[in-house]
Amino acid sequence: MGRTNGKSEVDPQELQSDDELPASDGAEETETTQVNKSKQAAQSAAAESELEKLKAERDTLIERLARLQAEFENARKRAAKEQHDFREYAQADAIKALLPILDSFEHALKAPSSDVSEFRSGAELIYKQLQDALTKLGVRSVPAQGEPFDPHVHQAIEMVETRDVPDHHVVEELQRGYKFKDRLLRPSMVKVAKNSKK
Repeated sequence: MGRTNGKSEVDPQELQSDDELPASDGAEETETTQVNKSKQAAQSAAAESELEKLKAERDTLIERLARLQAEFENARKRAAKEQHDFREYAQADAIKALLPILDSFEHALKAPSSDVSEFRSGAELIYKQLQDALTKLGVRSVPAQGEPFDPHVHQAIEMVETRDVPDHHVVEELQRGYKFKDRLLRPSMVKVAKNSKK
């Protein structure tokens, strides 16, 4: 080994073969690449399989949603038809209850009667039939005459100065009010007493 200018030089022949790097093996690199490729292929296949599963699940859910929407629409149409039919049948029952009264009116108008009292008794009978029919349907009159004024069921048309009836009580009923079950069909039109204190 020679020295030049205080520097040591290494002779390439002096290097031992143990210090040399081994030559790269092309077969080993190919094997690693193949392992990586097969891993990627397996991952890709698993991802595709998962994707296919998700697509199938999505399609199933979309089909189920479409069926449920169709069933809901059919149920809504059925309910609307049943409600319509129910209303028609309810009206038919109400009309049937009024037909005997119409018959009584026709008989009264056909009958030759010159007696006013006979005509009045016939009209009273028809009025009673009508009241009975309405009561069967759930219609009842609102009490008014002599009752305390109630703005929920009475409509005041006029205030009347009087001492014959207590203050804020109904003096006179001008038009009868009616309720259907608990629902007000129309209020009673009334005159209400006003007692001035002097």
